[in-house]
Amino acid sequence: MAAEQDPFPGQPHLPELHVRLRTELSRIDEQLRSLLDAMDRMQGLLDAVVAISREVELPAVLHRIVTTAMDLVGARYGALGVLNDTGEHLEEFITAGLSARERADLAETGLPTGRGVLGHLISHPEPLRIGDILAHASSVGFPPGHPHLRTLLGVAIAVRGEIYGDLYLSERRDGQPFDVHDENVVMALASAAGIAIENVRLFEQVRVGAEQFQRLLLPTLPDLRPFTAAAVYRPAAEPSKLGGDWYDAIPLSDDVVAVVIGDVVGHDLHAAAAMASTRNMLRALLFDRDSSPGAVLSRLDRTLQAVTPNPVTTTALARIEPEGPGWRLRWSTAGHVPPLLITPERRVEVLTAEPGLPLGVDPEEPRPDHSRFLPPGTTLVFYTDGLIEHPAHPIDRSLGELTDLAAIHAALPLRDFVCALADDHPSDGHDDIALLALRTPTA
Repeated sequence: MAAEQDPFPGQPHLPELHVRLRTELSRIDEQLRSLLDAMDRMQGLLDAVVAISREVELPAVLHRIVTTAMDLVGARYGALGVLNDTGEHLEEFITAGLSARERADLAETGLPTGRGVLGHLISHPEPLRIGDILAHASSVGFPPGHPHLRTLLGVAIAVRGEIYGDLYLSERRDGQPFDVHDENVVMALASAAGIAIENVRLFEQVRVGAEQFQRLLLPTLPDLRPFTAAAVYRPAAEPSKLGGDWYDAIPLSDDVVAVVIGDVVGHDLHAAAAMASTRNMLRALLFDRDSSPGAVLSRLDRTLQAVTPNPVTTTALARIEPEGPGWRLRWSTAGHVPPLLITPERRVEVLTAEPGLPLGVDPEEPRPDHSRFLPPGTTLVFYTDGLIEHPAHPIDRSLGELTDLAAIHAALPLRDFVCALADDHPSDGHDDIALLALRTPTA
């Protein structure tokens, strides 16, 4: 009987086809998994760069760089060593991943000196991957209390072409040594970190310049005897913003003093310039002692409307003058937050009264005046809305918190008192704060 012939001579048999197909599918599956893993790493890197770039304070940026690098490669420990001006030693060392016990054990060790493998990366700022730290030629061991580390991935961070510091990662959580993929993603992060650090430095320069310019526009309080006074200005938490907040105090004749607090709408150079021109115009008008505060504000409003394109402004103007055994407060507000009155017994009252319209709205609208007798030892607090505004809280709640705070600190010397209010204010810090307190003489 003739042997059965293969109908497809030269072609693989069906079992071989199945084997080849499974092999090819496994290869494709592995490639897809690698591609998905690479996509996840790339998305993680992009998210990390965005997160780092959002920070505007250098300590927060440095800590975010460390924790982000740890997340990207699954490291248990991370650190960033910042070099000194010579680039030879560490002047700062930011760590993450240490437990409370590990931190306590290292509390007396102090800042790393930059010896061993840390020093190797300082001297040779190329990427460094070590599978066994103790076996490395540059290793000098660990100080007492230091967790025992086996693996290390180190990458230098450069800012404007100069080495700023080194990023160190240790101990992958899966127990594996760091690989070339880890190195590549951390190197990419280090490049973005250098840009973020430089941006924060530039941001800080702008912020400092803006704050210095703002302070130059504000007056130094003159000698107001027999009164005592203190003022403080705090810029908004968001950097580089100029503000329109201001305060002023002007001694007039016969032991009379005028006090003003104001806020020009806006946060830019125009607002700062408008604040300066408004303050100077008001100073000139205050020497007409026959005019009430409300009348002075009306004249100021009409003058501003006639000669400047200034934006809307809120302000409170007060005159304190002798009356019998104490003093008489006369004040008027133009859409401004109400001042506080603190009695000699440390009771705090919000001087709520008809506020009137802000400047720049309707200069013909009458401005109400208010009056209050002040016994000796009374404290008045004038402030801008940055002290109390919080988007999540109603204004009454913030005013209540401010009065409680004022009562707590009322016994402090006036300078310490205004600083305490500015430090512990109930607002969210999104706006500038100007604050001026004046205390009448004791009997």
